Amino acid sequence: MPVKEHIKNEESLDSTIALATEGYLFIKNKIDQNQTDAFETRLFGKKVICMSGEEAAKMFYNAELFQRNGAMPKRIQRTLVGEEAIQTLDGEEHIRRKQQFMSLLKPVNIKYLVNIFNNNLDNYINRWENSERVVLFEEMNEILCKTACQWSGVPLSESEIKERADNFSEMVDAFGAVGPRHWKGRIARNKAENWINSIIKDVRSNKLHVEENTALYSFAYYKDINGKQLSDNLAAIELINVLRPIIAISTYITFTALALYDNPKYLEKLLVGDSNYYKMFIKEVKRYYPFGPFLGAKVRKDFKWNNIEFEKGMLVILDIYGTNHDSKLWAKPFDFWPERFDKKKDELFNFIPHGGGDASNGHRCPGEGVTTEIMKASLDLLVNKIEYEVPKQDVSFSLTKMPTLPESGFIMNKIKRKF
Repeated sequence: MPVKEHIKNEESLDSTIALATEGYLFIKNKIDQNQTDAFETRLFGKKVICMSGEEAAKMFYNAELFQRNGAMPKRIQRTLVGEEAIQTLDGEEHIRRKQQFMSLLKPVNIKYLVNIFNNNLDNYINRWENSERVVLFEEMNEILCKTACQWSGVPLSESEIKERADNFSEMVDAFGAVGPRHWKGRIARNKAENWINSIIKDVRSNKLHVEENTALYSFAYYKDINGKQLSDNLAAIELINVLRPIIAISTYITFTALALYDNPKYLEKLLVGDSNYYKMFIKEVKRYYPFGPFLGAKVRKDFKWNNIEFEKGMLVILDIYGTNHDSKLWAKPFDFWPERFDKKKDELFNFIPHGGGDASNGHRCPGEGVTTEIMKASLDLLVNKIEYEVPKQDVSFSLTKMPTLPESGFIMNKIKRKF
């Protein structure tokens, strides 16, 4: 059946309920049903085009065809990323601000961050050995919050760690939520912005001394393309956009533990300590397990692709989960198989858990390297540094809940340090 006929069938329907009930599989289900890479539908009463696959991703990251400004819904800005944040920018100011993020995430700075993380992990193992049980997701939220603040220069007392970690986690949990989860995320963002805003003000008024090579200093004194400092609140928002993604790695770490639990046959290969196999395993965790479901952009100018009319101003959604599970790109995409990455090289537009394209000048997440290194350190912890048992629990995760997580948060007990 021609692509255009599929589009007409979808165009008259509002798919908001289908999005809520199908979650991560919403776009993939329609793509598979229609045997096309894109379809037009309505969400919340507005016409949108949904796309999936490598060619769609390449087009999605063409800055001449798409823009980010005006694409991200306010409900996501008010929970996940903040209003007027880097994710909403295009052009010179986006590139300039992106370079600021990239300068903070150079390999030497990532190495320093991972050292802090490992030191904090070591201290937490002592606590875990005396605990009846540990919920890995909750513990990693705290450890990563403490680590991110130490690394970035943000002052954080021991008594604050749980509250701040919970706020960051609630912001992430709210991005695909409605009702109480969404409003909880909004409240959490307000608390976080007020907290970091006050710290920015203290730095700018010289009440708080901070090292120049930290993220806190960088955003407190960052100047835009017009030579103006960001407002206190926008500087706080961008600093949060450094902290929050680091803390959100707790989701990937929890899925890493689940991957080990569900696939014990890979443990022997990991015990050998082959760094290349570690990389393959971590990539497969990112590809196989769900985190970010979709990305949005707006059409910059009228054009036609795959018999579809892309009209200026129209919202277009790229399917992250579907592209990472596309049978045209991945053999047996719903099987967990790290070896698929052994000889795979070109991953800019087919492996997109962090978005597509070049992180240095496009919209791919600049924190991809941080995520990988923190996951490697966490995998090393689970394989080589501790012994533990996994008691009976519900480790299933829902593909209709966005974002999702193993139901139990992954409970561990009888934890002992390996010597």
